[in-house]
Amino acid sequence: MLKLLGSSSEPLGVNAIARALDVVPSSCLHILWALANEGLVHSDPQTKRYTLGIGLLSLAHAMLGRNHFARLVQPELARIAHKYGVTATALEVDERERMVVVAMAQGSTILKIHVGIGSRFPAYISATGRCVAAQSGLSEAQLKQRFATLKWQSPPRFDDWMKDVAAARKHGVAVDAGNYITGFTVVAAPVTGPEGVRQAVSIVGVSEQLSGKTLATLKSDTKEAAQRIATDLMGSS
Repeated sequence: MLKLLGSSSEPLGVNAIARALDVVPSSCLHILWALANEGLVHSDPQTKRYTLGIGLLSLAHAMLGRNHFARLVQPELARIAHKYGVTATALEVDERERMVVVAMAQGSTILKIHVGIGSRFPAYISATGRCVAAQSGLSEAQLKQRFATLKWQSPPRFDDWMKDVAAARKHGVAVDAGNYITGFTVVAAPVTGPEGVRQAVSIVGVSEQLSGKTLATLKSDTKEAAQRIATDLMGSS
């Protein structure tokens, strides 16, 4: 129910929620009352429609505070963001094949991409997606199905994307040069654990500022940061 409200662009009434979730309206209403009592949903007394409640922010804050990956990666993100004047993020793959931002840091630059904690992206998009695809174990046909659903500002050809995936598998780092967002370059490296790639470090910066030796150095820094985090996570598990 919370996922449904979170994905809706407008408030929903009881009957609409019940239909979408195949729940008896009376049962749906009782659940909504319970969620509202905890502040997890908000009910407009005039329209009788529901949206997510402010109480979810407290839950999210508590969850992030206990997220070991987010705590470990934050200093690395801050260092890279400050050094290169970029936006540095840490992401985790959820159960619906989406990357969720769990930590971020921004460098001092006039033109930047703002990415909020909790932002979600398709797991196979951009440079991060190339890393996920490289370690997914999926066949080329399965990857093509996922590729077909992605939305890019400047879409790469599938064959070229597969070459990038192979390069990410070989080198442990990937680059998206303006495919996902025109004018911006994204560098990503996987944080590989016992279950494969469930986390990643992703760096976004203006393409004109990330080229040549600067890009090469950033790729190396990002990869090394991801490897250090993976080692720390393994050591603390």
